[in-house]
Amino acid sequence: MQSLQAQLEELGPVLLTVGLNILWALLAVAATWIAAKLVSRAVNRLSERGIDETLVPVLETLAVWATYVVGGLVILDIFGANTTSLVALLGATGLAVGLALKDTLQSIAAGFVLLGLRPFRVGETIQFGSTIGTVRKIGLFTTEMDTPDGLRISAPNDKVWGETLTNFTRNASRRIEIIASIAYGDDIETGMRVLHELVSQEPRILAEPEPAYAVRALADSSVNLHLRAWVKTDEYWDVYWALMKKLKPALEQEGLTIPFPQRQLHIVSGDAKKIVAEQDAAQR
Repeated sequence: MQSLQAQLEELGPVLLTVGLNILWALLAVAATWIAAKLVSRAVNRLSERGIDETLVPVLETLAVWATYVVGGLVILDIFGANTTSLVALLGATGLAVGLALKDTLQSIAAGFVLLGLRPFRVGETIQFGSTIGTVRKIGLFTTEMDTPDGLRISAPNDKVWGETLTNFTRNASRRIEIIASIAYGDDIETGMRVLHELVSQEPRILAEPEPAYAVRALADSSVNLHLRAWVKTDEYWDVYWALMKKLKPALEQEGLTIPFPQRQLHIVSGDAKKIVAEQDAAQR
């Protein structure tokens, strides 16, 4: 009995120390969680102070994970762990994991390149490869976009950076190209006048650069007239659709014909027909 009591007296300080360590560890966990939330909110407020919102998600992720790492080291230190050796072990483990996940690291590296060079920002519409969409978020691993048909896609950053990027909204203005096809029997100057009138009736077309008019091609079944005009980027599709809607009635009002592909058949009769038939038979 005395031996048990003596053991309890010896274990008392140890249990007290362990209990206090657990209590401090729980407090450290709670403090880390609260600190991470505060850091996240603080980073999100950076966009209100002029920081590009494209950078905010990545900065938030890095800051939150850094907070968790510091909190974890503090908790380990409370229990007397050798944090110096642990950091070295984590470094070696990180190297091994990095070699195993080299494709993921490529996405992270590409993400930093995208954030550094800024070929596009949040809210801009881009195309890489066959993918078109409006950028919603650039993360460490993926770029999130909304496609024109309302789908949300996540593309690995290395795939985005590895393709030729087209930014549709970076420049303030964009050029519209309209092709008006008229028949060979129609007057070209009348067709040009129709294009001039369409431009004069559309106030959203910019005066500078000046619209350009030309005969683009003498096609198989038509003469193709070409209009090039500049508009504000955010008005591009509205103006394009408006011009296309007015083009056909305007051409028809001037008596011009919009041709369609056609072939002329020459019927050979008499001796000429016989000669053609003999030539076809010989070729067979």
